[in-house]
Order: sequence, then C-alpha cells, then structure tokens
Amino acid sequence: MTSWRDRISKFSGKTRFVVSRIFIHLAGEEIAPMLGVLNRVAREAIEADGDLEVLGEGLVSVCQNLLQMSEYWQSAANEGDVLWDEGEAGDYVNEMFTDSAQRYLSEIDTTQYLDDDEPLSLPVTRNLVIMLTVAFEGESTDLENNLADIEALEYGLKALINLHYQEQLRAIQIHFSPAKLGDELDGEQLLLNFPELIPL
Repeated sequence: MTSWRDRISKFSGKTRFVVSRIFIHLAGEEIAPMLGVLNRVAREAIEADGDLEVLGEGLVSVCQNLLQMSEYWQSAANEGDVLWDEGEAGDYVNEMFTDSAQRYLSEIDTTQYLDDDEPLSLPVTRNLVIMLTVAFEGESTDLENNLADIEALEYGLKALINLHYQEQLRAIQIHFSPAKLGDELDGEQLLLNFPELIPL
C-alpha cells in the first residue's frame, strides 16, 4: 500500500529513490568459495574506479553465487528508506557505506585474495556476513519487504539482478566480514557486531 507522501510525490512528478541494505549470514566449512568471489568482485571494483556497470556485474555475480549457496544461509536482515531527493538519497547511501565499512573485520585488503580454485592454506572462517547496499530509482516490492525469510530473500536477490539489467541502480556497495583471509568471525562476534540478523 502506498503512503500519502508516495502518492503526492508521484502526482507532482518527483523521482522516487529507494536505498536498501541487505545482510546475509552464511555458515559452514564450504563457504570459502564465496569469499573468493567477494574478493574478486572487490578487486574488479577498485580497478574500475567505481564504474557503475562493473559494480553492477559484480553485484550480479555475488547474487547468483548467493542463490546457489542458499543451503548455507543462516540469518538475514534488511533496512532502507524511500526518498524523493537525490541528495538525501546520496547522503543515506554514504551513511550506510560508513556503517558497513566500520563493521567488524570488513576492511578489504586487496593485496590478499583467494582464487576460486586455489587450495586453502590459511584457516577459513565458518561464518561470513555479506552486506549489499543499493540505491535505485523507482520501486521494487521484492526489496521493500522484510527479507528475513528464505523465499523473500531469494526474490530480493533476483530483484537486485533485474535492477542492474534494467539500468535502475544508482549506487552499489558490497561489504563482507571477514574480508581478509585468515580472519575469523565467531558466534560471539557475530551477535555483537550484527545484532540485526534474524534466523532464517
């Protein structure tokens, strides 16, 4: 159901911006390849100097891999807002970026990475939290709902892929914890640093 503000702004021809952040917690010894995908996407994003097309392809790759690894999903959460001013939407994206970047062990080290087929020589964490933040024009009911449900989360990830191909994304950020090989995220650190997570 649309709010009065939505309807009035739509009537006045204002552009609707949605800023959304999704948290996904994966657990298990088999999640190491996902860390490899995330580090590759991070390197490509840095090399492309934030090019939105490259970031979008990286987001699609992460979402597709997450969908294939749904059996390892443990918990999830999402948050966001609808804004009618591009500047306000940009400020909100920056707030989320800062928050995600300050989360436990989420600082990326591009000198250290894991290839998908490289044998592991470092201890690999059994927990991984991925934070996907996007801003887009228009609306997406699949992203504007509570995603702490397996089916809803699947629809949400597919919606992110579609938004990229429909060229509606205006900002994309991917953070993950732990971001460095050898770092571990244990159950206590998980509860302390990601309190919003809801078991699936």
